[in-house]
Amino acid sequence: MAPGPGGRPHRTAISRRTVVRVLLQVVTAAALTVNAYVHADLAHAFDRVGQQISQGTLFRLEAAVASLAALLVLLLGRRRPVWAFAFLVSVSALGAVLLYRYVNVGALGPLPNMYEPAWWPKKTASAIAEAVGAVTSLAGFLITGPPRSASTRAGAPRGDKADGVGG
Repeated sequence: MAPGPGGRPHRTAISRRTVVRVLLQVVTAAALTVNAYVHADLAHAFDRVGQQISQGTLFRLEAAVASLAALLVLLLGRRRPVWAFAFLVSVSALGAVLLYRYVNVGALGPLPNMYEPAWWPKKTASAIAEAVGAVTSLAGFLITGPPRSASTRAGAPRGDKADGVGG
């Protein structure tokens, strides 16, 4: 570290918001990774469930989408659409596992009947990961905030004529 004023080492200040965002990125990506692993691992066991589209195919699709969301959160976690995507992936997977655990929906068009009225260890792990991913991705979305305008990035004060607001 280069010495700063008074001969003490100069430290780069990292905002609390940045620390929280990075922590949320890691936790969300981990949750999505657990979701992806469980679905990919179980897919082969469900290949025979369904006629047009098998449950195994749906599990592989969920694993791929959750993996993509995890990568995007890690690489592009400063962008709100990434957090929204991660939230949708997590909450839709959690909604599906809860629905098909407690309600015998039956087959829906080409989708198979995925009713399974039991909690297995991997199913439980996946549901917990999906719940954690939903909460942390929502928090990431909320703390990221909308993109700043070019005039705000350039240092123009808010309400100035440079950003089209004010008199």
